[in-house]
Amino acid sequence: MLQSDTANSTPISERALYRKITRRLIPYLFLLYIVAYVDRVNVGFAALDMKRQLGFSDTVYGTGAAIFFLGYALFDMPSNLMAQRFGTRLWIARIMISWGFIAACMSFVQSAGSFYLMRFLLGVGEAGFVPGMLLYLTYWFPSHERARAVAKFMTATSLAGVVGAPLSSALLKLDGLWGLQGWQWLFIAEGIPTVLLGVSVLFILKDGPAEANWLLPEERRWLINELEVDRTRYGATRHHSFADAFRLPAVWILAFVYVSIQIGVYIVNLWMPLILDSLSANVGHDASMIARYATVPYLLAAIFTVVVGWSSDRWNERSGHLAGCMALAAAGFAWAAMANNVPIALCAFCLAAMGLWSTMGPFWALMTRTVAGTAAAAGVALITTLGGFGGFLGPYLTGRLKDATHSFSNGLYAVGILCLGAAIVSVATHWLQGKSSVNRSA
Repeated sequence: MLQSDTANSTPISERALYRKITRRLIPYLFLLYIVAYVDRVNVGFAALDMKRQLGFSDTVYGTGAAIFFLGYALFDMPSNLMAQRFGTRLWIARIMISWGFIAACMSFVQSAGSFYLMRFLLGVGEAGFVPGMLLYLTYWFPSHERARAVAKFMTATSLAGVVGAPLSSALLKLDGLWGLQGWQWLFIAEGIPTVLLGVSVLFILKDGPAEANWLLPEERRWLINELEVDRTRYGATRHHSFADAFRLPAVWILAFVYVSIQIGVYIVNLWMPLILDSLSANVGHDASMIARYATVPYLLAAIFTVVVGWSSDRWNERSGHLAGCMALAAAGFAWAAMANNVPIALCAFCLAAMGLWSTMGPFWALMTRTVAGTAAAAGVALITTLGGFGGFLGPYLTGRLKDATHSFSNGLYAVGILCLGAAIVSVATHWLQGKSSVNRSA
């Protein structure tokens, strides 16, 4: 019979249950997030030819790439609350079908206006997906297991680059087939599978352990009880209300850190191929070659994300891991700003990517430990909404600065300083969480 964790040792049966849940859920959720991320950032690879063929300036591209996040941010919180009302399984399916269709329609873009419109609609279609998936994990994993689960899930964002870069490279070579450009094939071929996966969600996911017929009855009872005990043990002996999320200082600190992460992540995703392309102008690398180079930072980031997630759970420590990762990202961006050739820039982006992506495990474990109840949904939605605005500002300002200064350096230095500030601020979450624990015990 399953028992709670006692004397700092976890019974074998308990570990077996978490492995069972991980094997059942994480690979599928991982696949869903990969296709989400590929559809979100494939414009970075398409832009290598799209800009030249459609005559887009860096400002136009940066605005279009970034405007996705305005649609995402504006509709993220309403979408997350709708998931609470209609159920995670149904709502995730709706989201995926919507954005997959819109992603495929990106192939019809012909002007700056249509580019802006389709990117905005893509953001609206995908709104609520990430917070919905993160909350879904809290239905299955207590806080002491969550960083590893989130880290495994979040490696999809880095492995999406490992998968998406060579896939995009291959699709770009279809240029001219059936009268379509390579970048048009990229959007079509990467959008349609999302629609099919969205339909599959309705048949594969369950809304929680109580409905999981693949768990034994005693496993379901134990897990439901363990999750309830965990909610009272960590982060919230009170069930915070919706409004509490807006009053907790830790939520706003974490929001600032997350905005910094998102700015950095989407500069890597949406601008790294173009930055590498600009440094290879005298070498003669084509778009498909640059797409293959871009695989390396994502692959290293995926490995480092799992290592940091394991370490964070092993020591049950979040804020220090988060701060260290952000400091690594800051160093990477500063180095990238000074790079004058592709190999150096690629190494710098490896550091930045490793630092940024590896924050996901400790960050979301810290967030879901800090806030519980209805406030958890509001807090996650608030943070991801503000992160969406960060995702807009980073790519947009990078494009504006590039056209104004004819250099990417100023934008890279700026995001490096921002990441360093987030590293410093992350340490404050440890103090705030300790203070909150003292107040609850009092």
